[in-house]
Amino acid sequence: MKVAVPRETREGERRVALTPDCVKRLTAKGIEVSVESRAGEPAGFPNAEYEAAGAVIEKDRARLLRAAQVVCLVQLPDPAEIEMLPEGSVLVGLLAPYAHLEELRSLAARSITAFSLELLPRITRAQSMDALSSMSTIAGYRSVLVAATALPKMFPMLMTAAGTVRPAKVLVLGAGVAGLQAIATARRLGAVVEAYDIRAAAKEQVESLGARFVEDPELAEDAEDAGGYAREQSDEAQARQRRLLGAHLAEADVVICTALVPGKRAPLLVDQEQVRLMRPGTVVIDLAADQGGNCALSRPGEVVMERGVEIHGPSNVPSSIPFHASQLYARNLLNYVLHLAPEAELKIDLDDELTAGPLITHAGRITNEALAAEAQAP
Repeated sequence: MKVAVPRETREGERRVALTPDCVKRLTAKGIEVSVESRAGEPAGFPNAEYEAAGAVIEKDRARLLRAAQVVCLVQLPDPAEIEMLPEGSVLVGLLAPYAHLEELRSLAARSITAFSLELLPRITRAQSMDALSSMSTIAGYRSVLVAATALPKMFPMLMTAAGTVRPAKVLVLGAGVAGLQAIATARRLGAVVEAYDIRAAAKEQVESLGARFVEDPELAEDAEDAGGYAREQSDEAQARQRRLLGAHLAEADVVICTALVPGKRAPLLVDQEQVRLMRPGTVVIDLAADQGGNCALSRPGEVVMERGVEIHGPSNVPSSIPFHASQLYARNLLNYVLHLAPEAELKIDLDDELTAGPLITHAGRITNEALAAEAQAP
């Protein structure tokens, strides 16, 4: 089996799909691995480390892609590069299919078998392959560091000869993987932390990290799906949540927004009027900005100022810590490739939920029903 690792070309992407330690595990099984020259350099992994791990360094990107049976990457390649992939080859990565429907049609047209790891089912067998959780961990951690840098205050309480400095108040919206890591990081920096989530099950996790859970007396019993993700809520439910959070938002020094619903627009939790009620100097970090934003004023990749409130809409946060983001992602990806090829040969078992769940194109068609409907919509 031949595996290719191309250099990432999407703007701002510094991660690499496989790190040298993971390449070494593949080559030890007799799998041929080719890595595009300098693919790992932005993340801190030079060509020499890949060569020492048994990989072949390929300078010609087109030749690398055309010779591959399995292409491992972080983000989906552009349409021109999709045309270079051999028909019937396999593509594995964080493909963001809902945002790239045109590319999805191209993959199907070329009979590419594509696996999008965001769609991996949340079951015990999948934990070692859960790239979404790995990247969310990094995003949650990084969001607090960005907030601490932007905030015109210190996070911890300090008792000095000049008087006491009160700790910063942090409100985290969404207590999934990113939210929990944001809570833990803010607590380590000495902040007083509150957190809100529509899932009642999140309360115990929030409190175990030393934060206060913002109680919603009308938490929906069906707010969590079978995979452990939050369900999309009605407009009425979202409006009730905004009313509940109003007083907490007005008191916060930092608001970290992490609430996402897979495949849907991010829920609106902070409207324009609530932003105007915040104190000047408040910092909002909206990790959901790329999916519409939890804050009405956030813009992907931009910092917006509104009456002294600084609203960050960072894009591709894991790429800002490329070394460890690549390490974690590569281990997830390695485990998934070994699931697809346990004996160093591809075995596409559509009866296995770990195979069928992330599968988005196969045998000339879009296999995911929700994505197929989106792709056919005008």
